[in-house]
Amino acid sequence: MRAVLLTKTGSLDALALAEHPAPKPKAGEVLIDVHAAGLNFPDLLVIRGLYQRQPPLPFAPGKEVAGVVAETGPGVTELKPGQRVMAQLESGAYAEQAVAPAVNVYPIPDAMSFPVAAAIGLVYITAHLALIERGLYRPGETVLVTGASGGVGEAAVQLAKAKGARVLAGVTSREKGEAAKAIGADHVIDLTAPDIRDSLRDQVWAVTGKLGADVVIEQVGGDVFDGAIRALAWRGRLVVVGFAGGRIPDVRANYLLVKNITVTGLQSSDYRDKEPERYRAMMTEILELFRQGRLKPPRITEFPLERFSEALAALDRRSIPGRLVLTTGRTTG
Repeated sequence: MRAVLLTKTGSLDALALAEHPAPKPKAGEVLIDVHAAGLNFPDLLVIRGLYQRQPPLPFAPGKEVAGVVAETGPGVTELKPGQRVMAQLESGAYAEQAVAPAVNVYPIPDAMSFPVAAAIGLVYITAHLALIERGLYRPGETVLVTGASGGVGEAAVQLAKAKGARVLAGVTSREKGEAAKAIGADHVIDLTAPDIRDSLRDQVWAVTGKLGADVVIEQVGGDVFDGAIRALAWRGRLVVVGFAGGRIPDVRANYLLVKNITVTGLQSSDYRDKEPERYRAMMTEILELFRQGRLKPPRITEFPLERFSEALAALDRRSIPGRLVLTTGRTTG
């Protein structure tokens, strides 16, 4: 099979499309003929050797796929060859075939295309965990999403709205603000405003009557984090998802004390590995929301597998809105 292989961490230039032995499913695993593989920001960290989990070299990066079950390992009874599925895995998605634990493989709706299925898994499960599991969201609360134009950000905006929240979308341009409103955001918070430490809080206060945000899903870090924690309501919860802005912030404990607020973190793959059945229940709920039309497919740009370098460069530059996927050239559906 063909696979995009990483032979040395540190640079996108260390990747090459090459022939590689096809994987074989072990007990409890499923072999998938990959039709589409999603690209995600953590993939860049893995390639550069900066991620908390690094597979042994050489390996194919990529954490989510959609395709058709080719073979099942011993003990797998709930999935059959020929079934259309999506899966989350630790690595191996950038290839024509991939193996995943059966518990992390989900049948996809007939109306859902493989590129859409490959684009929604990781970002929507991260958004769900951040909002419900870590953010302890309650219906009717106000939710602020920073980095709302990214994959997880757009998923969080949609999911919070589907759950009945008033949604504030933190973005860096008017165009991104309009896109956030188009998918359900009630208000836009300008993350480029001067003195964001104060101005972010002031913007949130302006639309909440100085009550603040009950839940913040924070992905930017740096000065945006500093502003977001000040924008929390009494007993508010801030969930740290990432640091796209670069600087990892410090938390002043007196903020936690005087406002009774909570700051917590999220590493979604830990839930996948440590509580797979719970993770599966959440992913099943997400797919049901798509079936009901309460969640809408993201904007998707497709790249053939041989153009992986161009796709990863676009992901790195954030130059293409929406989600990026690699396609293997199999008959799509």
